Amino acid sequence: MNHAPGTELLDDPAADPVAVQRSLTNIARANRLFGGTAAVLWGLGQVLADPALRPSRLALLDVGTGAGDIPAAARRWGAARGLLLGTSGLERLRPAAQLARSAELPVILGCLSALPLRDRSVDLVVVSQVLHHLDRDTAIKLLRDASRLARRGVVIADLLRSRTAATLFSVAARALGFDQHTRVDGMTSVARGYRVEELTELCAAAGVPARVSGRPGWRVVGWWRTGPVLSDSNG
Repeated sequence: MNHAPGTELLDDPAADPVAVQRSLTNIARANRLFGGTAAVLWGLGQVLADPALRPSRLALLDVGTGAGDIPAAARRWGAARGLLLGTSGLERLRPAAQLARSAELPVILGCLSALPLRDRSVDLVVVSQVLHHLDRDTAIKLLRDASRLARRGVVIADLLRSRTAATLFSVAARALGFDQHTRVDGMTSVARGYRVEELTELCAAAGVPARVSGRPGWRVVGWWRTGPVLSDSNG
């Protein structure tokens, strides 16, 4: 698997808090415009495809939540389908957690390599644009941990590595006035992204039964169910 080296602002726990929050705000905007949000929502739709087996209330954990934009979109998506999604996030960067909390998202400060939650403690786990920041061993552990935590299913969404995507992002980011960190890191992120077959292999190495698909906006999504979906776990 080709996993390009690189260092991004969000890889540094000691990064300038103002720069982190500025970059995350731009990333949230990019998610809305360039398919990141849509990729996660598509994955949730796959996990919860059978209405007969879908409860009306679900707890969702977004690992590496950033600005908290993905959980906010998931709540709106669920509400439109008669689902009450109680969302929370996990972050290792304090400035990111503060930003997400300002959007009224409960956030746990913790390390991705040792998720501080018990088994089957939430219904759904989302990991969006996080894997490409990790080395192979840490990524495999995170996939296993996500599957361990989720009662119902997991959605993994990341960038699809593509020279075309990198070029288009560079042009669009300048046109939208994104800061330099976001522009440079976005290019690095695309270079560190995954092809469908690479994410498939990574999930297989983690022992999770993922189905992996390419999605619009040069995105790759893996999803799987973790157990029977027979009753409303939240009463």
